[in-house]
Formats: sequence, structure tokens, C-alpha cells
Amino acid sequence: MKLQLALDRLDWDECFRIVYEVDEYIDIVEIGTGVIKEYGMSIVRELRKAFPHHILLADMKICDAGRHEATQAFASGADIATVMAFAPPATIQETIVTAREHGAEMMVDLLGVSERNKVEEINELQPDYLGLHVGKDEQKTGKKADSPFAFVEGMTLKKAIAGGITLETLPDVSRHQPDIVIVGSALTKATNPKQVAKEMKAILKENKNG
Repeated sequence: MKLQLALDRLDWDECFRIVYEVDEYIDIVEIGTGVIKEYGMSIVRELRKAFPHHILLADMKICDAGRHEATQAFASGADIATVMAFAPPATIQETIVTAREHGAEMMVDLLGVSERNKVEEINELQPDYLGLHVGKDEQKTGKKADSPFAFVEGMTLKKAIAGGITLETLPDVSRHQPDIVIVGSALTKATNPKQVAKEMKAILKENKNG
């Protein structure tokens, strides 16, 4: 299981500061949608230069113009980009083809999706990852981070999980054996992000084989 740091609702300097603090314990650096909207592809390029050995994910949340927007991400140094599950199948397919051309990967963000048949349709397109995502607003209603696992059970595609995951909830999440665990505020707002990242990485290693 890989640990992914989500950089959301942060300014430029905060993004770099937090990654430098936790870099030895994280596998993937995610440039969140809000950060990309604020700074564009320039912050993706600069993070690529600063952290050449980390996997870089650009959370583009592509809905249309799949080839163009995926190319923007990969040309800027991203290893993975995201496309929304509600996008037309043609758009999702375009991003997957574009990723293959760049030697990169696509994650389909299942935010708001709760129907098994929709996930099965996406599964047939063979993206690299299914992104199980309990959104920020959904978290306020009490929806748990690990709740989406139920409707992807038995699917062989790699899975990433995001949604208010903390040090306390991580053991329950990790028992589902996702390929990637995405953590945002629990690290970016921590008093000691490095220590929290270290403990999270230890939990993932401990629970790797169930």
C-alpha cells in the first residue's frame, strides 16, 4: 500500500514545505484540484523538479477534452492524472489512451458514484486505478472513508481511497487492502506532519498482508 499526500487548500509555499517535511514517508505527491486552479501547471512542473523520485499525481478531475487536459498534466511531469467517472466514456477512454502514450497512468475518480453498474462500465475501460472518494462535503454528513469499498468488491483494478482519513481511521481503511491511501488534512494540518506520516506508513506496512 502506497501513502499519498494530497495538497489541497494550501498556498505555494505551504505545498513545498509540507512535502519537504514528510517526503521520506510518502510515495505519491498529489497536487490537488484547488492548487492546480490557483497556480496552473507551473506548480506541477516545479514539484516535479523538486521531488524527482516521487510519483506525482495531478488531480485534474477531467470532465471533457480528455486528450488535451491529460496531455497538460503529463507534459508537466505528472505520472498519474485523474478523470471523473461521470465524464462521457469517450472522454475517459481518451485520457487512458493519452496516458499510455506518455508512459503514465489514469485514475478514475468515483466521487458521487454509488451504482455498481457504473463502476463495471468504467472497469471495462481498464483505467489504471479506481479512485474511491468520499468528498469533503459528504464527510460532513458522516459518510465514512471506507464505505465505497462495498460496491467495487471483486474488481481486480487497482484502487485508491480518499476521504478524511486520519491516524485513527487508517487501520480500518487499510484492512481493505487498497493500493493507495490518500491523506490530506491529517498531514497538512498536523502539528508534527513528519511524525504522523511516519506512523501512517508503519500502519500500512503492518497491515500490508492482512
